Amino acid sequence: MGYLRLRDVIKSYDGRTNAVDGVNIAIERGEFVTLLGPSGSGKTTTLMMIAGFEHPTSGTIELAGENLTERKPYQRNIGMVFQNYALFPHMTALKNVTFPLRMRHFPRDEIEGRAQKMLDLVGLGRFAARYPRELSGGQQQRVALARGLVFNPDVLLLDEPLGALDKNLREQMQVEIKRIHREVGITMIYVTHDQTEAMTMSDRVAVFRDGRIEQLGSPLEVYDRPANRFVAEFIGDSNFFPGRAEPGRPGVVELEKIGPVRVGQDAIASAAAAGAVDVMIRPERLRLAPATDADNAFDMLVEDAINYGDSILVIGATHGLPLRARLVGHSPDKLQRGATLRLSWSPADARVLASEMKTSTQGQSHA
Repeated sequence: MGYLRLRDVIKSYDGRTNAVDGVNIAIERGEFVTLLGPSGSGKTTTLMMIAGFEHPTSGTIELAGENLTERKPYQRNIGMVFQNYALFPHMTALKNVTFPLRMRHFPRDEIEGRAQKMLDLVGLGRFAARYPRELSGGQQQRVALARGLVFNPDVLLLDEPLGALDKNLREQMQVEIKRIHREVGITMIYVTHDQTEAMTMSDRVAVFRDGRIEQLGSPLEVYDRPANRFVAEFIGDSNFFPGRAEPGRPGVVELEKIGPVRVGQDAIASAAAAGAVDVMIRPERLRLAPATDADNAFDMLVEDAINYGDSILVIGATHGLPLRARLVGHSPDKLQRGATLRLSWSPADARVLASEMKTSTQGQSHA
């Protein structure tokens, strides 16, 4: 059933266009679920409806079997952490954390000790007397996190909480949030457009587009087995080769300009069993092929190479189609512009998806 459940949730601001368009999701107690998608995809609106700051046009929101849909935000035992921290500038860190306890009328003799314990949890115990202006951005975000957790909420919502931090601080806070999630065991719902955050922090990821969930699964599932081309393009770097799949040739796809290639049967999405398809290969799945290796091999004309230290991203083309390969353990001297590389990939490393044109045509026929 799910601990937190959204059933057919729709949100429209103008009565014509749905910002959230029929979202169904069940989240288990203690899960860390990330709502991932581009700006305007509906992820933050969905979060605001869970918090009670927005009201669904239709559908229901349930928590532990109780209907929350009509409840005001203060009637829901849900914590919230915002991107801009939303700390009270005239209050110390400790006072900011005690605020939700006082609003909920916790026993007075428990409030300060409880808040101090939560500041200790986020590593800010010795900064309790400091004001927000005396704290770094990462420290302010930790105070906001402590404030969202201190009253033992049923669910903690985080709306792009690391967006204002620099890269190093973001990575540190990702580790901290996951540590706190493990220690506290609370259900967390995290909104971001940053795929790295989603992949490193989540138990499951819900990929949003145009108000709908395109795919819901573990980080590895949405990366290795994307449901469609949108998910494959949004999460990670990908190569796409147009082709056709024929029911009479299982495990073989005829690629345009390249010819037949072998693919694993379990790599074929159900919508791509026949007709126009796109074969997806991640750049890191390509390898330099020995002269005797005929396993889905083709030549790549090198146009550029970017050295990342631990790997080299080679950019070029094969048969006029753009191609990117991430190679490890190779000298950049041999990957100069104009060089020709023989590359190959394993059938198990492909993902066969229905082409976007085919999907679009099917959607129109059902409209």
